[in-house]
Amino acid sequence: MEQEKAKKAAAEAAAKLIEPNTVVGLGTGSTAVYFIEALARRVETEGFAIKAAVASSRRSAEQAHQLGLPVKDLGDVFQVDLTVDGADEIDPQKRMIKGRGGAHVREKILASSSGEMVVIADETKLVERLGVGVLPVEIVGYGAPSTRVKVENLGYRSSWRQSPDGSLFLTDNGNLLLDLSFEEPLSHPEEVHEELIHIPGVVDTGFFFQIAGRILIGRPNGTVEIR
Repeated sequence: MEQEKAKKAAAEAAAKLIEPNTVVGLGTGSTAVYFIEALARRVETEGFAIKAAVASSRRSAEQAHQLGLPVKDLGDVFQVDLTVDGADEIDPQKRMIKGRGGAHVREKILASSSGEMVVIADETKLVERLGVGVLPVEIVGYGAPSTRVKVENLGYRSSWRQSPDGSLFLTDNGNLLLDLSFEEPLSHPEEVHEELIHIPGVVDTGFFFQIAGRILIGRPNGTVEIR
């Protein structure tokens, strides 16, 4: 409950950053859900309009549409002014791991196409070094077992992401997710990314480097720290 209060505080603070007549990028995940709700509520109660909302997943697009926000595809807008999204891990250099919600490739494309990526999170997402939890890696289905072997030959443990019904999880891109785990947090995450990204069949990792702008850290008492 305390963590949810912190997420909501960060999401509501981010919604206040949105200017009228702008194109807003919508992230994916539990904290992004709170932001979409807060943005729609602000649009309704304050009577201002945004040009469009561009979502990083079908889930976020459906939520935004149901709440009355004007949803457009990334290819149909000239510029995304600001994207608001959560993170799974954030280190002091603003490097991040994302993708435990299953959408990191689209989230990275959207964030890198935006004027700024504002990250919303609670204190539990702050880490000294990345790699405390799993690193999602999106894998093309063709030859996936072979790709997994190549990944594990680098010394990383891995498991296929599963859906609640026990089937293999598929991203909105139709690909698989391989969750990597590490024996200890990473000293040089960029090197790990470079190793992985050059394996044929790997689409992208959940590492986000030099993408985050302002980071809003919510706390259970409703306060928000901006970094």
